[in-house]
Amino acid sequence: MHLHVLQHVPFEGPAHIAHWAQQRGHRLSFTRFYADETLPAPEAVEGVVVMGGPMGVYEEDRYPWLRDEKAFLQAVLQAGRPVVGVCLGAQLLAEVLGGRVYPGPQPEIGWFPVRLTPQGRRHRLMREVPDELIVFHWHGDTFELPPGAVHLMESAACAHQAFVWNDQALGLQFHLEMTPASVRALVQAGQAELEAARSRSAFVQTPEELLQHPAEAYRPLHEVLERLLDRVLGAQ
Repeated sequence: MHLHVLQHVPFEGPAHIAHWAQQRGHRLSFTRFYADETLPAPEAVEGVVVMGGPMGVYEEDRYPWLRDEKAFLQAVLQAGRPVVGVCLGAQLLAEVLGGRVYPGPQPEIGWFPVRLTPQGRRHRLMREVPDELIVFHWHGDTFELPPGAVHLMESAACAHQAFVWNDQALGLQFHLEMTPASVRALVQAGQAELEAARSRSAFVQTPEELLQHPAEAYRPLHEVLERLLDRVLGAQ
């Protein structure tokens, strides 16, 4: 399967998603917006993975490529191709599908639990997913659920943490793909944002807390991620 990755900044790459793709024999191609790379034709890809980034989906004046990215995602979805969006990627999916994206009540940065909603417990996509997971967060914005979406997960700081639309598009506000190396890269790149956010929210951890998780703590998250990717992307 040919999967195309939309990457917004160099320090938020696919991480464990790339490992999953390699293990499954899927081919990854990339549009790196920070390097001024162009998008492929929507019909040239079989699925799309949209990564995170510090920009907002509403900052088209500052990041003009957001317009092209949204049009590309709309065309991919209309063609029936599967899409998985992570953090900013989930927000882009929500907006393209008709939901509003806006600054959340407080930033959420760190290792905090998410839990299945009642709808999430019943949805076939979330079979064998634990009722609660400690996951990595780094976001200030949130989104309304788009029309027709199923609300899958929530947290104390942010009601809309995961949704699925038409069994075709999966939005994850949090990060299951992270590895120790990718968390280090994000912490290093986001030091100023992290410092500013700590004064505005109880849901922001210190750099030491963000980095303290050993490698084995990531394995359960990667198992859940692989299960979700297999069901949304791998089954196509």
